[in-house]
Amino acid sequence: MQDSAPPVPGPVITELIAGELGHAPSEVFAAFEETPLASASLGQAHAARLADGTEVVVKVRRPEVAAQVQEDLEILQNVAARASRYWEAAADYDVTGIAEEFAVTLRAELDYLAEGRNAERFAANFAGNDDIRIPRVFWETTTSRVLTLERMHGLKISDLAGLEAAGIDRAALASRAAGAVAQMVFRDGFFHADPHPGNLFVEPGGRIALIDFGMVGDIDEHLRARLGALLLALVRQNPRRIATALAQLTTSRHPVNIPALAGDLAPVVALYSGRPLGEIPVGGLIKEVHAVLRRHHLQLPREFSLLLKMLLMAEGVGTMLDPQFQLGEVLRPYAHGLLLERYSPSAIAGRLSQAGTDVLDLTAELPEQLRRVQAMLEAGGPELHLRTAELDPLVDRLESAGHRLGLAILAAAFVRGLGDLAASDPVRRRSWQLPVLSTGLGATGSLGAYLAWSAHRQRRRRP
Repeated sequence: MQDSAPPVPGPVITELIAGELGHAPSEVFAAFEETPLASASLGQAHAARLADGTEVVVKVRRPEVAAQVQEDLEILQNVAARASRYWEAAADYDVTGIAEEFAVTLRAELDYLAEGRNAERFAANFAGNDDIRIPRVFWETTTSRVLTLERMHGLKISDLAGLEAAGIDRAALASRAAGAVAQMVFRDGFFHADPHPGNLFVEPGGRIALIDFGMVGDIDEHLRARLGALLLALVRQNPRRIATALAQLTTSRHPVNIPALAGDLAPVVALYSGRPLGEIPVGGLIKEVHAVLRRHHLQLPREFSLLLKMLLMAEGVGTMLDPQFQLGEVLRPYAHGLLLERYSPSAIAGRLSQAGTDVLDLTAELPEQLRRVQAMLEAGGPELHLRTAELDPLVDRLESAGHRLGLAILAAAFVRGLGDLAASDPVRRRSWQLPVLSTGLGATGSLGAYLAWSAHRQRRRRP
């Protein structure tokens, strides 16, 4: 908890805990401090000790705060809706969507059961990582309004004088913190969205303890694919590709003018042109690109907005610890790993195979769907200027496309199999004249030639 608020009186907190856990704090804990360690707008934290001597922190949600938050959110959403109705700029910037996303984030922070599950997910992700520590959740004394966590001890990461006195290498500490961020984003796809200095403690020896898991972001496969496309475009420093990737990532009330967007991105790309990915200031790049997105009224999805906010915070913490810190240098190997994962031959072949399967399924269903349309028309359905006899060539064309798709999937499978075979043995990788590989390449080439010829013949036959 970083923000401060007047604490709720101890007797009120005691009564609230008793109502949630069924017993007074004095019966549940061996010791409980009524004076809070910290007090914020949504809740406050109290030190306590379990019967076995384990030191814990008990987070308690403020009484009536859920109702107050709900009332405030309804007002905010009503104002946003009115603004969008009468002010075109508000509609262009999708203030109603922004208000809704803010409401989702804030409501999630009110649920301590969800926060406990988030903490356990982070603990599983960082298991075996000696640089990061996540507090244990004690579920026996946790509800949606009360959360009991293992207490973390150490210096605040912003206590630079204390870190110096403890002999902790601040540059190495910045690198460890950034490494944790990179792992969350590029490997785990699940990140802490509020890593401000108040949520980071440094234990003796330099291990980082992370707390407060109410605000998190989840990178699903769709967003991961979009992130990969954007990274590839940034690495190539191609404004047109960057514009296309951003258009696919964002939402807008109007069609995106890709050439205009690319033109506005070109000066940003030129600013960092020729610099390795690791030397690009992440915060500066984010701010420049975000300014361009605002000019074009493009809205980022909630998870990506949280991701950018988290990266800005992480860079701020890193430069606070080490003025020479470069977040991009730490992120670079993880970003390259994501690119290799997304664009390796086997990954591409796998996606092609899945896409081909999806199209084949659709192709197989289309004749039946068309027959239903035909039956509906013959039964006196909506009048369309379409003769049912014209459906037969369409069905034939779809069946032909299905055959070609099947061969394309087979070719993709050959490519993937050959890639895996070659990668499995360095000798095979250097000896492409081996009979199996040569035969496979020949078969793949033949299939590719047939597909090209078939597509050309089909185009020539079309009226």
